[in-house]
Amino acid sequence: MLKTAGGRHLEEAARMFDALSDVARLRTLMLLADKHLSVSEIAAAEEEKITTVSARLQVLHAARLIERQREGKSVIYRIADDHVLTLVRNAIAHAAERH
Repeated sequence: MLKTAGGRHLEEAARMFDALSDVARLRTLMLLADKHLSVSEIAAAEEEKITTVSARLQVLHAARLIERQREGKSVIYRIADDHVLTLVRNAIAHAAERH
């Protein structure tokens, strides 16, 4: 798989890693790992302004790390797929290792 990765795939992967390079965005992903949430629920959990969280969610969505779905008047956010959780959990586990 890695040997066949083309330029476009590498660019998309780099965008994902760029989106993951922020502690606040990682915290948001960890929140979404447990349940699907609206922007206001995320803002309340992280004790931040809705506009701040909304901007963060836009970055994560553009990098295809999260998905959103309208439910009535709310937009609910969730992790895009299991690859995202695996990537984040592996990065955190690797960071916790002593080298």
